[in-house]
Amino acid sequence: MSVAEKTLKRRAEESVKSKLFSPVDRTLNFLSSVRFGVVQLCALVLLSLVGMLIVQQNVNGFDAYFASLTPAEKLVYGSLGLFDIYHSWYFNFLLLLLSLNIVLASIEHFPSAWSYFAKPKQSATRGWLLRQKQNSVVPMTGASEQEIAENISRAFKNNGFKPRIVEGSSTLYNVDENGSKNYSDIISQTNLYVFGESGKWNRLGAYIVHVFLLTLFLGHFTALQTGFDADVRMMPGEMTKEIQLIEFKLDKQERFAVGLPFTITCTDIQQKLIDPKGSIEINNTLDWRTQIKIDDPEYGTTVADVSLNKPFEYRGYRFFQASAITVGSARTMSLELTPQNGGQPFTVDLMRNGATVLPDGTKIDYEAFFPDFVLNQGKPDTRSANYVNPAVILNITTPDGERKTAYAFGAKLPDNVPIGAPVAGYKWRLGSFEKSPLAHVLSIKYDPFNAAFVAWYIGGFGLIGALCFVFFVSHKRVWALISPTDDDNYEVVFGGSTNRNEQGFEEKFKKIVGEFGERKNADGN
Repeated sequence: MSVAEKTLKRRAEESVKSKLFSPVDRTLNFLSSVRFGVVQLCALVLLSLVGMLIVQQNVNGFDAYFASLTPAEKLVYGSLGLFDIYHSWYFNFLLLLLSLNIVLASIEHFPSAWSYFAKPKQSATRGWLLRQKQNSVVPMTGASEQEIAENISRAFKNNGFKPRIVEGSSTLYNVDENGSKNYSDIISQTNLYVFGESGKWNRLGAYIVHVFLLTLFLGHFTALQTGFDADVRMMPGEMTKEIQLIEFKLDKQERFAVGLPFTITCTDIQQKLIDPKGSIEINNTLDWRTQIKIDDPEYGTTVADVSLNKPFEYRGYRFFQASAITVGSARTMSLELTPQNGGQPFTVDLMRNGATVLPDGTKIDYEAFFPDFVLNQGKPDTRSANYVNPAVILNITTPDGERKTAYAFGAKLPDNVPIGAPVAGYKWRLGSFEKSPLAHVLSIKYDPFNAAFVAWYIGGFGLIGALCFVFFVSHKRVWALISPTDDDNYEVVFGGSTNRNEQGFEEKFKKIVGEFGERKNADGN
């Protein structure tokens, strides 16, 4: 063939290829390529790292962080949407592109993976088996073909492979002196094969990963589009039927009320401290607990406890412990009463916002607690949030209905101090008390479709499990070809392959061949 003819032929082939691969096909091939998917995944990881390094505008402390930035940083970060990166258009666009890549790649490669699963290769030629990385040839004498197959099956089964005995035909050619096959002299021969495999589901592992990854993306996107996050302050005795949503616009926060289909009442708050004598700051806290009562016109009354590691879910609303207003208060307190006209002092226990009645009919109602009591322009106040000079104000109702105010201090006051004078026939003093913050702040996440639950628990944990399955389980296959060599003599050709962990499979393959050899010797063959 001349050079001109070769050139024309090459151009014709290129023309055919260009017609076969249209712009649409090339675009789909690009979008479904593994390289493109890896680039998208790396970009998402990079943006997520940026979101971790730059304080996001819906995080506590953003105001102080924003104020610390230079005008140039504020302009650049704000223009690029880095203060709310997880809601930015380009982050969601990358999620969409990566999802499209996963779907297209699955469609393209699934048929070949499914063939491994549904239609495994159960027979092979002698040459193909010997080309496998793991192969062995064992001669056999004095045993029938079926007995050999059964011995091989037992060796496969003992090593975790599910055996199948199948028949297959092979084609033999006579070879001339030059080593060329003589296609005019073809002999067809029927052979017996034993095929075994384990871990075949691993071939579909990548697509299981794809399903959980798409579940994670879809749940995240649905939660962002249909739900919202809000904070609500919970102080014992307070009731609310609306929550305050916050719309962040960099240094400006706009709050607007959203009504709830039920009423929330805070009945109790508690802070479990590492050191009961220490402060109520975060570094001395084991847990926060908020007890709430939900009055729903449709479903009645529900009482729930919201703890640090125990959120509460109700009608698509999930309640989490967010923070605490760490101004000192008391959850329970012990009051030491000394009768003014003489008598033995006694102790009375009182709850925050609670009341109790003395044996003589005097009623005590909780009014307020101050951790560092001071009179500010004649009115009770606190100088600090710490327990420096704790005091509780009580409303006293005498048996004859007279109402009075009593002050009970933790410190012992001199008798001539007017504020510590006896009230309603008793001298009042604050004994021990259980420390508690002024209020807790609950974070309420509304997710009507439980998309976040589906995303993080089903998608997230499913993805971890699928990845472990993909990387720690392998698809192993072994074949044994039983072919006659002469009268009553056979040759067994073993071959095996795996898609990962070659070293472990090599040991397993040698064990199978060794067990078969031991069985052969035990049978006297």
